[in-house]
Amino acid sequence: MVKTDDFSSVFRLRPVYRTAHFVLYARSNQLSHARLGIVAAKRFAPRAVTRNTIKRVTRELFRQAELPTIDCIVRLSKPVNSKAGPATTPGLKALLRAELAQLLNSQTRARK
Repeated sequence: MVKTDDFSSVFRLRPVYRTAHFVLYARSNQLSHARLGIVAAKRFAPRAVTRNTIKRVTRELFRQAELPTIDCIVRLSKPVNSKAGPATTPGLKALLRAELAQLLNSQTRARK
């Protein structure tokens, strides 16, 4: 999803699922495919490398998931690391991947 109206219509709904660092908003759409929006605020991931890693992992897992026709927005809701710490580590990537997989799998199971 790219347009502000698309994001706004999904954000009006309550969060569907939460993990330690992420919130998922979802609603069904009338298209033949699922759409994804990602919000990674600078205040929760101050380094661009970290924000880009979050987006990259989210997109990869979204493509692999067999989701129904929904619009979903993944929003970072808590800080994942600080400016003082390393931008990405294998441990951080594994944590992000596990949480994001849990989010997307919740929609695979819930909508079938």
